[in-house]
Amino acid sequence: MAEPHRIDVHHHLAPPTYKEALIAKGRLAPPLRAWSLAKSLEDMERGGVATAILSITTPGVEALEDPDAMRRMTRQCNDYAAALVRDHKPKFGMFGLLPLPHVDLALREIEYVLDTLKADGIGLFTSYGNRWLGDPFLAPVWEELNRRRCVVYTHPSCPDCCENIQPMFRPSMIEYGTDTTRSIASFVFSGAAARYPDLRLIWSHAGGTMPFLIERFREQMKAPGMTEAVPAGLSPTLQKFFYDTAQAANAATMAALRQVIPAAQVVFGTDYPYRTAEEHARGLAQCGAWSAAEIAAIERANPLRLLPRFR
Repeated sequence: MAEPHRIDVHHHLAPPTYKEALIAKGRLAPPLRAWSLAKSLEDMERGGVATAILSITTPGVEALEDPDAMRRMTRQCNDYAAALVRDHKPKFGMFGLLPLPHVDLALREIEYVLDTLKADGIGLFTSYGNRWLGDPFLAPVWEELNRRRCVVYTHPSCPDCCENIQPMFRPSMIEYGTDTTRSIASFVFSGAAARYPDLRLIWSHAGGTMPFLIERFREQMKAPGMTEAVPAGLSPTLQKFFYDTAQAANAATMAALRQVIPAAQVVFGTDYPYRTAEEHARGLAQCGAWSAAEIAAIERANPLRLLPRFR
């Protein structure tokens, strides 16, 4: 059995009321239907995970549609996660959920989650409808999170434009990696990354397809206005973010990421309950992209720079 030391920044939960509401909408995937606290703890033990940072994954609360229902469910999910953090120290941390795209409600929840529940950060999705994270509608949220120097974990979603575009494939197969890339591009090239320099962002799944598309990102820097929008330059801006290993701990993806992002900005993530901690620990060890010292940093030291209370 692996000695628990890893910190998993990408570990999902499904509170009972959330399960019930999303099942009624036909929107909850089988792994989340089967989620339980006992299963999370078992996976952590098997994979040598000392601490998992809990988050709500896609589809979040948007499927509930009614703003008040979204607000109530968001609060229930955050309170449930906070209870697990409190009752199982130091096994869990949490990234708070927000009832976006309702910015006024989100701002109130930020205050509650960070000041009352003492969450480790905020979780956002890469898109809301057909708006990505550099969209001006999110400016009040970013201003508040930047003021607080917040850790912001991002998880891919499927935008309205691409729902069921190829019905034979689940959105997670192609759209999640693509949407992460869209959102990175939106955040960087809109100038948001420069406007909110004190955020500490984590992009899921090794940045989606961004490492593969890096040449096209560099070409975009030649477009009018890009020098002003990205004053620090493309590489320094991308290298300031963190990128997790969830569903990406393989030789091809890690080799591509390494060419763009230094090991110091990579953090361990598993996407539990969709994948396991054991798989990701083994994948990192076998992928050939990182040295033993770098893997040790990815699994613990790098996440601790974001989450120092777990030292």
